[in-house]
Formats: sequence, structure tokens, C-alpha cells
Amino acid sequence: MRAVLVHDWLTGMRGGERVLELLCETFPDAPIYTLIHNPEAVSGTINRHPVFPSFLQKIPGIFTRYRLFLPLFPTAAESLPIPPADIVISTSHCVAKGVRVPRGTPHLCYCFTPMRYVWVFAGDYFGSNPMVRAISMPLLRYLRSWDLRSADRVDFFVAISQHIQRRIEACYHRPARVVYPPVNLDFFTPDPHLTREEFDLIVSALVPYKRIDIAIRAYNQLGYPLKIVGTGTEYRQLKKLAASHIEFLGQLSDEEVRNLYRRARFVIFPGEEDFGLVPLEAQACGTPVIAFDRGGVQETVMAGRTGHLFDSQDPRSLATAVEKAAGQEWNPALIRRNAEKFSVNTFLAELARCVTECIASRA
Repeated sequence: MRAVLVHDWLTGMRGGERVLELLCETFPDAPIYTLIHNPEAVSGTINRHPVFPSFLQKIPGIFTRYRLFLPLFPTAAESLPIPPADIVISTSHCVAKGVRVPRGTPHLCYCFTPMRYVWVFAGDYFGSNPMVRAISMPLLRYLRSWDLRSADRVDFFVAISQHIQRRIEACYHRPARVVYPPVNLDFFTPDPHLTREEFDLIVSALVPYKRIDIAIRAYNQLGYPLKIVGTGTEYRQLKKLAASHIEFLGQLSDEEVRNLYRRARFVIFPGEEDFGLVPLEAQACGTPVIAFDRGGVQETVMAGRTGHLFDSQDPRSLATAVEKAAGQEWNPALIRRNAEKFSVNTFLAELARCVTECIASRA
């Protein structure tokens, strides 16, 4: 089967790129089209494919400043010269789903979310400054209009969760099939030789909508040790906010993160996520999760059995959930079994059925 893969940008290895890796393994000869490609920041699995970036690739310093060029993203996506194929698969949270495919070529979009900058978290991305918001409003209107119109170029939407399925229906007025992203169950495993330690853990990008500030304020009050893995624009501000028993570890390897999952008492997840791989990675290691009761965690965390969900995005609500979890006995084997529902084989089988349906719909 001749497949073409389209991805927003290749500047790091996060959840979306892990999904793309699986598609690369499934379609070993497929070319990849993307806005920009930093070979040093992505895996060999991806780099072994022919990668075709847009004109944005030629801008000096683009790999660290690409977000400044958001107004050009739609044009860059539309400029990608997608060749004829049996199937085009876009993995999209921004503009990848808006590529122009050759007439008659089926286009399946594995949608991480409709463009969250314009539909959900505009305030978090553009800030609350009235002047900035006034200046950004024309851009937001343009991006929202383009995002809606370009959704018509997709033949078959696949959502990463029921949460995103509802968002696709609300934003694009289109139905979507749900296929959950997988967790690497062979890598993220419990280690019976390690004992749980008295610290809790956050693994996250340090950006506003992740709401790491809530966790820091809660743990400032609680006094429990908290380790935070990740980097981002909020690093300095969050570090100033944190008491001495809160430790910032920066960016760590997958092996180092797995070691922390296995040793941590709880993994804390204070933001609203479209799906969220971190709670599943933690559960795969037998570790309970304490998460804000919105978004994808409602579909991946069994409240009271594999973790606790707190219902208000504030420090007091999180602190109450932590104290409740601390007084409960947890079953690591049960927690692991819940994660096993989200296997790579299940993901590939369900996505393959969607691909077959998408092709059949254009036959």
C-alpha cells in the first residue's frame, strides 16, 4: 500500500511523534511531509524515511522560534506537494490535516485535537494582556476560519479520545472514530526489586496550560517531596514559586523517567489534557495517578482504583486528593492491568480498520 504521512512539525519526541513512529514502522516506505524537520531532535525510525519540509525550513533559527511563525502555518501546510497515494494519513494537532491531497486520494486524519490555540486555550497561549489580545484577535479569527474550512479536506477523522471526538464534532461538525494512542507496555513496566519512596512526581512540559503552578502551591502547603521532570517557558517562574522540598530535574531520558515512575508514590497530573500518555506510562509501572477530572484522564484512570480525580483546578482540591490517596492501599497489579488495555497491537489493529474504511469510502 502506498501511504503518505503528514505531521505538523518534527522538533522533538513527544506523544504525537511516538504515534508517528508506529506509522513509520507500519508503512516503512512512506514519505513524511511536515512544516519543519530537525533531524537531531527526532528518532532514527522517523529519520530513516524521506522527509519533505515546507519553505519554513529555510528560516534561520526556525527550530527554536517556529511558534512565532504561526500565521504562516496554514500557507506552509497547503504548500506541501503531497503526491498521489493509496492513503494520506495526517497526524495533526495544528495544521497537518489542512494539506491539499491529490484528487481522488483518501485522506485519514488521526486528530490529536482541533487547533487548541484558537478553539480552547487561546487565553493560555496569547495571555491576558488586553493589548496583546486585541492585536491577536484578527489572527485568531483567521486561524479558526481556516481550520474549519480545511477540515473538509479530510475524508475520515480518527480522534485520540472521546473527549477529542466531542471537540471535533463541536468545532468541525464532523463525526470521528476513537482509537486511543498506545503506551509502550514492553518498556514501561513495574520493577519488583524497587521499593516505593516518599516522593511524588510530575512529568510535563512546563507551559501555562499544564497548570504545574497548582501542584506547586498544593505541595508548598502539604510539605511532601515533589520531583518535577521537564522544561519549558514557565521554568523560572515555577522555580521561584516552589519551596525547597520541590525539586526540578529538567529533561531526562526515557530510562530515567521510567525509574522515577517505578519509585514514586503518586504521579500528579494537574492540567486538562486531550488524552495524556503520562498517566498511562505511570499506571503501566504500577503507579497510581492523581489528576484533574477533565479531558482524557476520565477515560484512562479508574477513579478510586488506579488513582484519584480531583474536580476543581485549585491547590486545595489537589491537596485533598493527595491526602486521600495517601491513606489508601493501592494494588499495583490492578493498576498495570488497566494500562494494558492501551497496547500497541490494539492501536494498530483499530487504526488499520479505519484505514480500510477510509479507502473503501472513496472507491
